[in-house]
Amino acid sequence: MEQRFEAYLDHLCDSLGHVDRHEGLRGYCQGLMLPLARKSVEPLAAGIDPHAVRARHQSLHHFVAKSDWSDERLLERVRAWVEPA
Repeated sequence: MEQRFEAYLDHLCDSLGHVDRHEGLRGYCQGLMLPLARKSVEPLAAGIDPHAVRARHQSLHHFVAKSDWSDERLLERVRAWVEPA
């Protein structure tokens, strides 16, 4: 399962442009998979890296709110994974 999830994330990362955004997507998706009551950035950051919550929060917030990536391109990659040509 983990290898397949990594392959999926690799596939999605192709839509993000700059490689610096890849870790943000990986962290965000990893956090969404955690059994948390709230899926906002702060609980995700605490769940992903409890020893560096502040740094992880800043990184995730930047990816979600300020990073320049196209949600349309990302959704195209999701669609391509789910409905291969």
